[in-house]
Amino acid sequence: MNTNEDVLPGMALDEASDFVAASGFIVDEVDKTFLRGHVELGANHHTPWGVVHGGLFTTIVESAASIAASYAVKNDGQFAVGVHNATDFLRPGSAGLARVEATALHQGRTQQLWEVVITDDASSKVLARGQLRLQNVPLPDGRTGTQNEGINAGES
Repeated sequence: MNTNEDVLPGMALDEASDFVAASGFIVDEVDKTFLRGHVELGANHHTPWGVVHGGLFTTIVESAASIAASYAVKNDGQFAVGVHNATDFLRPGSAGLARVEATALHQGRTQQLWEVVITDDASSKVLARGQLRLQNVPLPDGRTGTQNEGINAGES
């Protein structure tokens, strides 16, 4: 069994910054070319009009792709940082479980491109989709990657 600590720092909500923790995004599974996760949408994510703020979806796109892309290069002593985020909001959401799936579209030596799709679990309709271009950069402070190849972050 792999834990969040075996993969990358700060993936669990209780370890994340206040900003990331407020998103409620939870990683369920990550590997070098995909990530699966979820978020329980609710009133704490709403605009004044009672729908989920687009910034939440943009944050999830950035987080999901950054986590997965960093996982892909961690054994090379690198992590990935977003350099361009393009998120499309396709339909409003207000409450309920949303599934998150990130897929690598391109993984090069210096850059990666990931697609992230956020889907309403009850209706199977896509709420938002985004692409994140990332730059692979050296890990700070001499951190190194681990040897684990996969995670089911829901197990801990």
